[in-house]
Amino acid sequence: MLAPHVSRVRALYRRILLLHRALPPDLKALGDQYVKDEFRRHKTVGSDEAQRFLQEWEVYAAVLWQQTNQNGQNSTEKVCFGAALPEEKLNHFRDEQIGQLQELMQEATKPNRQFSITESRKPTF
Repeated sequence: MLAPHVSRVRALYRRILLLHRALPPDLKALGDQYVKDEFRRHKTVGSDEAQRFLQEWEVYAAVLWQQTNQNGQNSTEKVCFGAALPEEKLNHFRDEQIGQLQELMQEATKPNRQFSITESRKPTF
């Protein structure tokens, strides 16, 4: 039987990838890749860091769930995803995390994103 920690991680990972389905294709691709890399990177961390990691990703999932549900209700408004990062939280980041955050921001705001995603279409005969 799986340890409660492992099943919690897997459930959170699946929930986030499901929530990403509501994002525009380019943000979904970027978000999916980032989530996969982060969860893989944190497989062997200690229990304290694992707890913080899970708490932060659970907050992310809750915010994304709320934003996708609000945005789905009123299609006339411009869809907006994300949240402001308080300076106090930013001050607790390590240099490596600041670098990752900067790379993520640059990728998310590129006019020509690295990912080339097209909607799947049924073949026409």
